[in-house]
Order: sequence, then C-alpha cells, then structure tokens
Amino acid sequence: MLNNVKHVSLALQGGGAHGAYAWGVLDRLLEDERLEIEAISGTSAGAMNAAVFADGMGRGGRAEAKRALEAFWRNISDAARISPLQPTPFDRMTRGWNLDHSPAFMIMDLMSRMLSPYQLNPTNYNPLRDVLVKSVDFDRLEHCRAVRLFISATNVKTGKVRVFESGQITPDVLLASACLPFMFQAVTVDGEPYWDGGYMGNPALFPLIYGAQSKDVVIVQINPLTCDQVPTTAPAIMNRLNEISFNSSLMREMRAVAFVTDLIDQGRLDGALYKRMNVHWIEAEEHMKGLGVSSKLNAQWDFLLHLKAIGRSVADTWLTRHFDAIGERSTVDIKSKFL
Repeated sequence: MLNNVKHVSLALQGGGAHGAYAWGVLDRLLEDERLEIEAISGTSAGAMNAAVFADGMGRGGRAEAKRALEAFWRNISDAARISPLQPTPFDRMTRGWNLDHSPAFMIMDLMSRMLSPYQLNPTNYNPLRDVLVKSVDFDRLEHCRAVRLFISATNVKTGKVRVFESGQITPDVLLASACLPFMFQAVTVDGEPYWDGGYMGNPALFPLIYGAQSKDVVIVQINPLTCDQVPTTAPAIMNRLNEISFNSSLMREMRAVAFVTDLIDQGRLDGALYKRMNVHWIEAEEHMKGLGVSSKLNAQWDFLLHLKAIGRSVADTWLTRHFDAIGERSTVDIKSKFL
C-alpha cells in the first residue's frame, strides 16, 4: 500500500460518443495507484462512465474497472452497427469523424425539427437501455460504496436539477441523465419527467463540494469552451449553441467557486465552516474543437479508440505536471478561464 495516496473527486461531462475521451482519462487514472477516486459527479455519457466505473471497482478494483469500461464502450459500438447513423465513405476518407454527409443523419436532423420523439418514436425505444443492462449489475451497484456517485438529470416541469446518489442509480436514472429531448421521450423517475442533466449541471459540482470529503475536484471537460471563428453555416451555428448551452451551468458553478475561494482567502468567510476547493482540469480542447455535433452519434470502434487515446494522453500529461499539487492548490486559474 502506498503511503502518499491522494484522494480526489471527479466531475465528468456528457457528450455522447465523445464520452469515450473520458473513458481514456479514467483508464489512465486507474493505473496510478497514488490516486484514489472518492466520488464522481456525472452527466449523460459522464453518468454512464461513472456508473460503469463504480460497478467495476466494486466488483474487482482497478483492473476490473478498466475491463468494465472497455466492455461498456465495446457494447456501445456493437449496438451502433445496426444503426443507420453511419459515416459515409467520404466522411471516412476525410477522417473528420463527423456524420455530416450521412443521409440518415440529415434526415433525422430535419425530422427532429418538425416532429417530436413522441411522434417519431412512439414506442420510446432506446438502444442504450439494453447496453446499460448488459454492462452494469444494478443490484450490485445499489450496494456499492467503493465510489460515491452523483448523477444529474433535469426535471422537465420545474427546470431544476435533480442529483441521484449512490443507492438510487437505475437504468432509468442513467437514461434520464442522457435524455436529449429532440431524440427521446422524457424519462420518468419517481413519477417525475426528466431530460438530459447537461442543461442544468454538466456536470454538477455542488454535490462534490458538500457530499465528498476530498477538497480536490478534477473536471474532465469534453465540450469546448471556446471557438476560433464565428460560425456562419446552420450546422456550425447549432454546434456552437450546443457547446455553449451544455457548458453554461458548469461556468456558473465555477464562478461561484472562485467567489467563495476569494472570500475565504480574504478572511471574510471562516475556512473552518466553508470548504476551500482545489480545482483541476483535464481537457483536450484543441482536439475536441474539430469534432462536430454529428460525431457525438458516431460510435464506430476506431473513433472510440481514437478518443480514448486522446484521453489517456492528456491524463498522463496532467498527472506528470500536476500530481504534486493535489491537496495543496488548484492547477487551473478559475478567474482567467471563467471570469
């Protein structure tokens, strides 16, 4: 047993197939036995990564968590083989990973603007349900305390975020956290309808502040915060709006963290009563900027492995540069990044 083990909490963003990038991050972090993950807050794909990670840890520790994550993403890719959403030969040739030239994607995108999922998918079929049931033992997960989970979903009626905790995680909870309202009917949990948690918490940080002991939170960013050029085409505009809307809640929480941190440092808040957080950031913004919104529906295995490799690389770099700072200080300048 290592004596210098450091404890952190993770905050995992959602992003469809782009969640395979977070798989890569988790895969690399699991290899570093100096690091112990106490809790995870996840949304959408981040919620699924979190649940699979926790189930694997509870079943057999780090090695089993790595196997469980790979099996989950393999199951995602296998399920997608029968989907009409496939990249065209031109898409494959350009290696852009998007589905922009896929007839099925263009038809789906057009139809979703005119018809709701209640009309397009009246039986409410969601292939993710079968993948989750195949990948996670939910009975075991209910009693798993190897990692504490916080899964966010957006209440359709109230517009508020609901955070489901360990012991409450079911297939419906994970599907609710990933329920895009233009693609799927709202998921009912405890009599309430829910949409994707990304609208109100992508991911939610406050559960980690109040519900975990560690003062260090590592945010695994998937959605780019910035763009290099003003989008001028309809798809590019929609893509940028998607990025902004799914980052807005995180940016608000980061501003709140910066505000409280300043008050504590100035002695205006009692550090014994208020938790001073150390914030860390693992991102691959330059890689993710080049991926359009359609690529979030591309679950081809070679693309998922490409994203995993990026995640492993940036996590390895982060560990090399910032491991010593864990427990001591933040490694991201919140003010310059968010204010």
